[in-house]
This record gives sequence, structure tokens and C-alpha cells, in this order.
Amino acid sequence: MGKESIKLVANNKKAYHDYFILEKYETGIELYGTEVKSIRMGKCSVKEAYIHIDHGELFIEGMHVSPYEKGNIFNKDPLRVRKLLMHKKEIVRLESKLKEKGLTLVPLQVYFKGSLVKVEIGLARGKKLYDKRADIAKKDAKREMDREFKARNSR
Repeated sequence: MGKESIKLVANNKKAYHDYFILEKYETGIELYGTEVKSIRMGKCSVKEAYIHIDHGELFIEGMHVSPYEKGNIFNKDPLRVRKLLMHKKEIVRLESKLKEKGLTLVPLQVYFKGSLVKVEIGLARGKKLYDKRADIAKKDAKREMDREFKARNSR
């Protein structure tokens, strides 16, 4: 089998800022035809989305897929709850991990793997304010070091 192409559609940078990502999982997503066409055009956002488990099934809420322009009556609600496709065994394991205090599921990115739409979800623990400040300080220090290094080497 050849290497499948991966085309990133939506990325959730905010998740990496607000959470420590402990584990990542790849899931499929249940979509209608016009939604797939809209995602193929890059009209998808997962910034405000969250994931929950209900009766042993995984659902994503708040994922915005803009209506397809040529879709007329076949278009669905852009913010409707969509089912994520994952093996039952994995969902049960995730559910047991979510019982731990402070853990949650967040969508990290939406992408095409071949012709299939996939959602990467992360098992995450929320960051405290001081954690965020430490990350920002690290990023600033790295940026400053890179700037110094570049200035020295350009002379």
C-alpha cells in the first residue's frame, strides 16, 4: 500500500495553550456529503469544540462546518453534534481515564487522510495560569536566543 496523503484542514492551537496533551488519538467522523465538500474547501473550525462520551459513544460539539454554497436543501446545521467513530474498546478505555480528576478530551486537528476526514483528539489536563505564564516565558526566551544567534551569524 502507498503512503496516504495527509491534508490539514483545521488546527486547534488554543488547545496546546490551555491544556497539557497527554495522549493523542485518531478518530473518524460521521458527516454528510455537503459537509465533506465544505471541509474539503477548508471551511471548518474546532477552536470552540469539545468532546464528550454519551452511552458509550463519542460526540463532538461546537465544531463549526460552514454550509456548502451549492448545497441548498442538503446543508445541515453548521454547529450540529457529530458522532466520532472509534472502536468500542478504545472508548471504554478513554471513559475510564476521564474519571480521573481534571482530564478531558479536546479536538486538536481535522485533516484528510486519503479521502477520509479524520479528527485528532487529545486526552488533556488543564493548565493553571502559572503554567501558561511559564510556557510564554520559555517561548520568549527561545525567540530571544534565536534572534541573538541569527544576529551573530549574519555579521
